[in-house]
Amino acid sequence: MFTGIIETLGEIINIEKNKENVTFTLKSSLSPELKIDQSLAHNGVCLTVTHTNHHDQHTVTAIYETLQKTNLSSWQIGNKINLERCMLMNGRLDGHIVQGHADQTGICTHIEDENGSWRYTFEYDTVTGNITVEKGSICVNGTSLTVVNSKNNSFSVAIIPYTYEFTNFHQLKVGDKVNLEFDIIGKYVQKMYKNK
Repeated sequence: MFTGIIETLGEIINIEKNKENVTFTLKSSLSPELKIDQSLAHNGVCLTVTHTNHHDQHTVTAIYETLQKTNLSSWQIGNKINLERCMLMNGRLDGHIVQGHADQTGICTHIEDENGSWRYTFEYDTVTGNITVEKGSICVNGTSLTVVNSKNNSFSVAIIPYTYEFTNFHQLKVGDKVNLEFDIIGKYVQKMYKNK
């Protein structure tokens, strides 16, 4: 369980393909604190730490299904990745309930500088039945955000300077693929409504 509040950025320093799986090694300020078997969200995707050098590097592996449903297959050496450790049960839920299971990917279609903040617009395929609602929660590349301008197959989010600087939103470009995790409460409501 995560909150969507990004702790730090990690940099991909090595990528190895092993049959259908891909292993990523990242360098980050969190790496020295990690343990093998620990869950860590990478751009909103929960991956298990498989190795750590106890200095500034850790390794995770993505299986074929994860690579198909997320933007991990497009990661390259040098990319900056949003990182968040799982939530402590005695901590505050500053973002929203995030499972670390990306529902699908979306495409960044517009970035607007709003003189002190930024508005990012994303489109997604509605075939899966996922929806957004105005002022509802959405997780984009692991970042907990509030939906503005909700439409049938798109939505926008407003990014404040802090989020812009301390997540990988500052490197996002129009046309980039992002991981989307829709609000868990909305998904359950949608499922119940469909089953009536």
